[in-house]
Amino acid sequence: MYINGASAISPLPVFDAMTSGISFIPGEGNRLTAYEPAYNNLIDPKLIRRMSRVIRMGVATAMDALRQAGVSNPDAIITGTAYGCLEDTGIFLKRLVENGEEMLTPTAFIQSTHNTVGAQVALLLKCHSYNNTYVQRAQSFERSLQDARLWLTEHPGASVLVGAADELTDYSYALLERFGLYRHQAGGEGAAYYLVTDAASEKSWARVDQVYTLFDPGPEELQDLAAALLQEASGQIDLLLSGEEEMDYNADQYAKVSSVLGYGLPVIRYKKYCGVYPTATAFASWLAAWWLKAGKVEVDGLQLLSPGRILIYQADPSGYHSFILLSAC
Repeated sequence: MYINGASAISPLPVFDAMTSGISFIPGEGNRLTAYEPAYNNLIDPKLIRRMSRVIRMGVATAMDALRQAGVSNPDAIITGTAYGCLEDTGIFLKRLVENGEEMLTPTAFIQSTHNTVGAQVALLLKCHSYNNTYVQRAQSFERSLQDARLWLTEHPGASVLVGAADELTDYSYALLERFGLYRHQAGGEGAAYYLVTDAASEKSWARVDQVYTLFDPGPEELQDLAAALLQEASGQIDLLLSGEEEMDYNADQYAKVSSVLGYGLPVIRYKKYCGVYPTATAFASWLAAWWLKAGKVEVDGLQLLSPGRILIYQADPSGYHSFILLSAC
């Protein structure tokens, strides 16, 4: 599966990376807010004011990915999200309490559902093709990628718009912080979309080789899967993008993965740039595709030329683990 267009919005200013490059400055504080671009060139200004932040971020990255790939209308739209449109959900619940469950306008409720981002993209494109949204917690983006691969297998020559989006609001931040989610890393948010096909082109950024997901695996199971990935990559994995959130919780698992991949393998912990949120692997995939397309990695004092394969490993305290292997075209 080949990435022919990729766009992301995150706390790291990457949306205009094509023209301005990227300044890798880790976020400060316990809450990282997405760096949003000017939307006027991508979305009708009359529509922007009716969109919540996560919808704007999702629509903008989707339109940008399509523009890069030169595709006006995809054959399928697949989106992953864990939280959905939290801003509209908060507005609806607030009005529900304040109005005593009476005289409620339906708009906030309609826009609070998880499939709103994918649906809004389809409405703007007038796309009547396959449209699905995956709500699978920390594996929402991975499930979307797996569905995209299945779709391309069944529909050779098709193009699929696949991505993920999650936002952090005042309400959700206060609640999740009370639950201790941000004890080790700052909270974050972001959106990313990709235009993928089953064949490479001159516009291709990278190739998605494998996507694996596991729930509450034992260290040996992780070790076996890491060994299988290494074998599939012919022993060549040049960089590990690591997204483990609690080293105390994941120490044994992470040690098993590292023992297979090699302790000398360069590691970048990408969540210090985007923060903690369930679909952060969508941002990590953008980073990996960007570096593979550029042919070099320069961050955190690391200089790596001509990377061939980059592995993304995510583990969170809820027991969700995933691997995404990307390679240069």
